[in-house]
Amino acid sequence: MNKVVNQSVTPISIVSEKQKRLTGKKIRKLAVEFIAVLLTLIIFGIPFYFVIINAVKNTQESALLSMAWPSSFHLIENIKVVLETQDGMVVRAFFNSIAITGFSIILLIILGAMSGYVLQRKVSKATPFFNFLILAGLIIPPAIVPTIWVLNGTGLFKTMPGIVLVEVALGLPFTVLLYKGFMATIPREIDEAALIDGCSRFRLFFSIILPLLKPVSATVIVLTAVGVYNDFVNPLYFYPGAENATLQLTLYNFTSMYNTQWNLLFTNILLISIPPLILFIFFNRKIVAGMTAGSVK
Repeated sequence: MNKVVNQSVTPISIVSEKQKRLTGKKIRKLAVEFIAVLLTLIIFGIPFYFVIINAVKNTQESALLSMAWPSSFHLIENIKVVLETQDGMVVRAFFNSIAITGFSIILLIILGAMSGYVLQRKVSKATPFFNFLILAGLIIPPAIVPTIWVLNGTGLFKTMPGIVLVEVALGLPFTVLLYKGFMATIPREIDEAALIDGCSRFRLFFSIILPLLKPVSATVIVLTAVGVYNDFVNPLYFYPGAENATLQLTLYNFTSMYNTQWNLLFTNILLISIPPLILFIFFNRKIVAGMTAGSVK
């Protein structure tokens, strides 16, 4: 009888031990996720709170650079002053940044998709060399003085086409890698069937291949929009001039050697940060989907 009782109890005890292990794993997983979310809120939330809380203060309170709650709110007044500074430079800079970002996105999508298509479909002896050039574009930093010399010699220095070409050149290697990786998932039979039906190469690409690249194109649009919109160094060197100011360069309006208007500076930062933040919130899933779409063939 004892043997029978022991045999009947043993499976139940094994099941209970498995349940305890699964419960423990779930608890540890939830704890890790909670800690990760908490660290994310601390790392990204505190600086953003610091910007907001100082943007609503007056000049005296913002000069303390503290995280204390303001005695009164002056956000509307600060926004008006920021928008009216230097005859509305922020408004002009907004249109400049939007134009540069838009033209850069269009060129990157067309050139990146065409280059990725050719590199993936046309494998030849020169393919390793072109792959090396793409990797070199990712690794080698841009040279400021030679680039200015080239732009000045071609008449593109201090012009919008010049800064657009610079942004495209810097973003093209990564864009080509994205399109090339995703292109591997598109069957070659589509190309062959279209060519047999009499479709030309350009019509094949723009009418059939390019629409299939929407996931990667969405990723390129979001990453390029955020990167070019927030670019500070390239417009500073290659697109100087008060009439050519971009949004990031307007931060200089409220800083000087002897005095800095911190409330206006943080208000300007807040206005600049809102568009890319909204873009990232609504399209963050497309960024991940587009970057991983071509990882598995």
